Amino acid sequence: MPIAPDPNEIFDRAVEEGERRIDQSLLELTATSFIAGFTIVFGIAALGVVDGLVEPRFGDVAHIAGALAFGVGVVFLVVGRTELFNENFFDPAAKAVDEDGSWLLGSLFRLWAVTLVVNLIGGFLFAFAFAVDGVLPSGSAHALSRTAEGIVHRPMRGMFASAIVGGALVSLLSYLLEAVNSVRSRITIAYIVGFLLALGPFDHVIVTAIHVFFGFLFSAGIGYWSLAETVVIATAGNVVGGLGLVTFTHVAQVRGARNSIGSAET
Repeated sequence: MPIAPDPNEIFDRAVEEGERRIDQSLLELTATSFIAGFTIVFGIAALGVVDGLVEPRFGDVAHIAGALAFGVGVVFLVVGRTELFNENFFDPAAKAVDEDGSWLLGSLFRLWAVTLVVNLIGGFLFAFAFAVDGVLPSGSAHALSRTAEGIVHRPMRGMFASAIVGGALVSLLSYLLEAVNSVRSRITIAYIVGFLLALGPFDHVIVTAIHVFFGFLFSAGIGYWSLAETVVIATAGNVVGGLGLVTFTHVAQVRGARNSIGSAET
């Protein structure tokens, strides 16, 4: 049985992966981000289908069943090595910290800004296909609309706090992926994180915005302002949770350990 890597080895793996992500050409980054945007829609659609089928007979159990179905969308993202906003916080940040003489702020902003915008474009465009009458089973539209209404009717501070949790969870996914050595382990971790994200449900800006957009398409009384507000609040919360709670603390853990080793050697 392979030994789990220690934080230093995880950090070194993250630096290597972060360099790959930062060095993508604009065309590659745009294409990879677009793929992630429409790929996650499969998980959202699966949640809606399962929720719509289960809820009439089993009530609240449908929420758990829908969360179990959503996990496959995150598995698709991880196995396909696509570029999802917030999941790409830890690795590039590790590379930036490891880089001598530069924090790579321009490169990080380019990576994260392009990913966010193109994820949304890909997700919104693919949502149009699922919203065509006859694509999803009966009851799915109602389930997705109900979820969307629940999102936009929450108080702003509730959405922000939920997005902090969601951002921490998705950034934790990227850290954990560097800690495992097999495709099976990556699939398992991705599925568990996807399940937990939907079970909350905790806000991830791309997933949450696409949910709200489905409500908009299914005439759930959701307007452009609610969609824009959702994107802004969820993005802010994801940055606080993903960068502040997970990325910076894991980077500080490794830097502190290496400084201690350096002091001991001297």
